[in-house]
Amino acid sequence: MGDDLVESLGAGSGAEIGKVRSGRVMFARRFLGNRRGSTAIEFAMLALPFAALVFAILESCISFAGQEVMANAADDIARQLRTGQLRQADVAGDLLKGRICAKLQVIVSQDCPQMLQVDLREFTTFEAAADAGFRIAGDKVVLTMGPDAPPLDVQFDVKIGPSESRNMLRVFYPWPVMTDFLAKYMSNMADGKKTLHYASAVWQNEPFDD
Repeated sequence: MGDDLVESLGAGSGAEIGKVRSGRVMFARRFLGNRRGSTAIEFAMLALPFAALVFAILESCISFAGQEVMANAADDIARQLRTGQLRQADVAGDLLKGRICAKLQVIVSQDCPQMLQVDLREFTTFEAAADAGFRIAGDKVVLTMGPDAPPLDVQFDVKIGPSESRNMLRVFYPWPVMTDFLAKYMSNMADGKKTLHYASAVWQNEPFDD
């Protein structure tokens, strides 16, 4: 607008042209020096990264809490198995899943029995138990007898050994990642929406009566 006004003045006096340019400079200074609404603009700039940070903290804390609750449940069940409070008849079939899910109900969904995977078996030595591992194949958990070993012939099983035997309990649960933008960083399963929670306990049974 100022340039058009300067052209319209044509052969006008230099003083008039100077007033126009001076007015433009003063307007720019007033605009840049006006701080009204700066708080709203700054908040709008910081709101998105702040919200992302809050969601990331909440997601991580809830996931960590779920992992700890599952680890405590596995330890509690292992203690009952070690002392003979729970026998094979108490954990056969889906009974072991049900006992663990009952301890997880405060933090997991109602489909726990369908999503939870458990493996309970006897080992001849603690070294053999230490070699037992697992790997994630797509959305499935495959048990192994070492980092480079093929899958076990018998996959998930629930069978407790007799008194003074060495046993291992392993619990797996695909934890859903609720925040979409964190899924690619937290997920370790093929669907990109879940991270595998894992808990284990190894012990030697006490000399209870078989």
